Amino acid sequence: MTATTLKAITFDLDDTLWDNHGVMERTEAGHYAWLDAALAEWLEHSSGIPPERFAERFPLAAYQERRLALARRHPERRSDFTWLREHALASLLRDYALPEHDAAHWAGLGMQRFLELRHDVTPHPEVEAMLEALALRYRLASITNGNVDIARLGWQHHFPIAIAAGELCTPKPDPRPFLAALSRLQTQPAETLHVGDSWQEDALPAWRLGMPVAWIASADTGLPAGIHRLSHIRELPELLAWLDRR
Repeated sequence: MTATTLKAITFDLDDTLWDNHGVMERTEAGHYAWLDAALAEWLEHSSGIPPERFAERFPLAAYQERRLALARRHPERRSDFTWLREHALASLLRDYALPEHDAAHWAGLGMQRFLELRHDVTPHPEVEAMLEALALRYRLASITNGNVDIARLGWQHHFPIAIAAGELCTPKPDPRPFLAALSRLQTQPAETLHVGDSWQEDALPAWRLGMPVAWIASADTGLPAGIHRLSHIRELPELLAWLDRR
């Protein structure tokens, strides 16, 4: 890949700009526990209380299995995690003997709690200042398969272009999220660096389109030209400076 002046940078979000593992553990367990407790309190004041609590009859593992089954039945929605979660919850709540209307209502409330916890992210300490500085020189965009809403984070000023690939049902490694970002950035692939942590979902699809890549990973054995390994997002400015000097 020949050297080309960079005009834009696209970023993956989860596990690139923050550690997402802990976020999802807290979110998964937290919203389910909230739903179980809130539903139990509501049922205390209604008739026909089931003999056992919701999470006793349907443990968290049952919810996870229901989501997987739903994704298999609706492969076109397999990457729309919000849709899968809410519909799986509603299905379990119907099996718990709630009427259709109540099941939909409580599934919606459970997802509201999920999204509150899902957006409680802590970016790496360097990220905010780095994005502010990069925006002075490059056009920036985000491309995520996850269900983080840039507006909900208050990050529209960092990412005026935000591609929610999962909700569009064209998740990475599908090239279409990258092509959509390039179109909205009005840049060519060689002029646009992609930054992400996944080899399959970030590095390879971007590189195959002709984009240079900053791949955040622990090893870099045999990387093709055009893919540059970073051990952490904090190393991105150094890579950009090196690319400028070529």
